[in-house]
Amino acid sequence: MSQNTSETNPKPEVLIIGAGIAGLALAILLEQIDVPYHIYERASEVKPLGSAMSFTGGIFPALEQIGVYEELRQASKAYTHIDFLTANLKKMGIFSVEEDYVTSGYQTLVFCRPRIYEILLKRVPEHKISFKKKVVRTEEKDDKVHIHCSDGTSYTGDILIGADGAYSEVRKSMYKTMDDKGILPKEDLEDFAVNYTTIVGVASSSDYEKYPKLKDDYSSFSQIIYGDGSNCFVISLPDNQISWGFGVQLAISNLKEMDYQNAEWAPEVKDTTLDRYRDFPCPIGGTMGEIFDATPKHLISKVALEEKMFQTCHYGRSVLLGDAWHKFHPAGGQGAQHALQDAVCLANCIYGMNDTSLESIDAAFKEFYRQRYTRNFEKFHYSAYFAKILNGQKLMERLIRKVFLKLITHLTPKSQTRKYFGYRPQVAWLPLAENRGKGPVFPQEYRKGNKA
Repeated sequence: MSQNTSETNPKPEVLIIGAGIAGLALAILLEQIDVPYHIYERASEVKPLGSAMSFTGGIFPALEQIGVYEELRQASKAYTHIDFLTANLKKMGIFSVEEDYVTSGYQTLVFCRPRIYEILLKRVPEHKISFKKKVVRTEEKDDKVHIHCSDGTSYTGDILIGADGAYSEVRKSMYKTMDDKGILPKEDLEDFAVNYTTIVGVASSSDYEKYPKLKDDYSSFSQIIYGDGSNCFVISLPDNQISWGFGVQLAISNLKEMDYQNAEWAPEVKDTTLDRYRDFPCPIGGTMGEIFDATPKHLISKVALEEKMFQTCHYGRSVLLGDAWHKFHPAGGQGAQHALQDAVCLANCIYGMNDTSLESIDAAFKEFYRQRYTRNFEKFHYSAYFAKILNGQKLMERLIRKVFLKLITHLTPKSQTRKYFGYRPQVAWLPLAENRGKGPVFPQEYRKGNKA
């Protein structure tokens, strides 16, 4: 990247590592305010792997501001509740999200994971993304940050964004520097907790006689709790697609003890787990085996579900967002949405910088941390708790699940819903989206030049 100084141009040059949801969203935002940036992605292409994702009114106002919301809505289906079922499809209870719509004014949407990538990716100019760029080392010198890639290339900028997932090379390099100086919290040196694995896939079928719910305007969302502590979800999606996944609790919780390498949604499933469930009924029709057979093999993935909330998200000219900072269990449906909220808040803080000095960058990163740490911390623990309700096999976890499902149809925590949806970070330089719901909206946290 070209040289840039605070004397000639107050806008920082930004190196974004990772072309995932968080990295692409940040790039779109920086594009709007003419902040020079480039994305470096280690993969040769963005692969259409994974399963269903869900977003709520906590991120839709920002997506509406940047012109993404309507296209995502067209590629999604809304759902009003989640059915909790036994293995023989007996209803145990429901988890309603209708109050979310009343409060925020946005329906809760579910869509196929690759769709959000497609929608975001096409909004980033092709020449601003370089694939097959695996970062192996970062360093700061001469008032710049430098990245070094495995192919021998190096790049220079003012700010380095680690949006490169749970095994972030940016985080590893940043933490090594801090650890060598004795300033890294000991908690940040601890391994991920890996309590669960999951197998997911996306099937396709136009057999409306067998799967009549595919014709419905609303998504059918079912969560099956099996007697052995495992669980399965089945979700009807647009375009005659059916998302499914199995979660299994592990007996060990340390990745180093596992004879299993996290594949990050790699299609390498050679597992007998699915065979155990082939003859079980599917909540939208037929058997689970028929759903498996209708899923292209390259769209089936198995991953270990790491969980960790790191304490440190920035140092010097480097900052982390999304999974690189906080890896949630997907049971709570919060990971991708909070990565997008990270991107919005970080873009706002960069927009508010006075210059490209280290002092200005540090102030922006501290403000970003202030806005996001508590929010991410709360949802990290919420996701971990919800995972225990769905997957827990221990006696206490089974008891909690039983009580939760017995009471859930009678509980309407409106105050909690209003608190959650009151927080809707929006883009600082665009007109705010109107409040469509009946709930309050918290004041936007934005400080020009990081001053109140």
